[in-house]
Amino acid sequence: TALLPRKELVEQSLSHSRILVFAHRGTMLDFSNAYAPEHLIISMDNPWDIAADVTAAGSVFVGNYSPESAGDYASGTNHTLPTSGWARSYSGVNIDSFMRKITFQTLTQQGLQSLAGTIVTMAEAEGLHAHAQAVNVRINDRAN
Repeated sequence: TALLPRKELVEQSLSHSRILVFAHRGTMLDFSNAYAPEHLIISMDNPWDIAADVTAAGSVFVGNYSPESAGDYASGTNHTLPTSGWARSYSGVNIDSFMRKITFQTLTQQGLQSLAGTIVTMAEAEGLHAHAQAVNVRINDRAN
């Protein structure tokens, strides 16, 4: 830290950091996926053996020549990443963040008949009786 212009800030940050050592790679991976770091740097032998099983991280830097600063400034990944463990639920901003996705569904008469009980029960439990009726009308219409 002696050569860094923001030495005091770096020292303060380091005073809050921790080093964790794991006896097994599986335990290490379980911890990392539960912690869901904003930046995960995998600098070890065969880094892709671990990277392939990462399920929660904002951005993963794989190998000895992949520093976080490359992702922040030049390697093409995004710098807007989920923090505080939110990588368990969200991804960093990427092209998908600007895409609209629409779902479509089609039910046959038999399909609706099969789901009718579940739909009506849930709709009535939520107090959404018109939702229940939307099913009942169609099921009763089929009987006629």
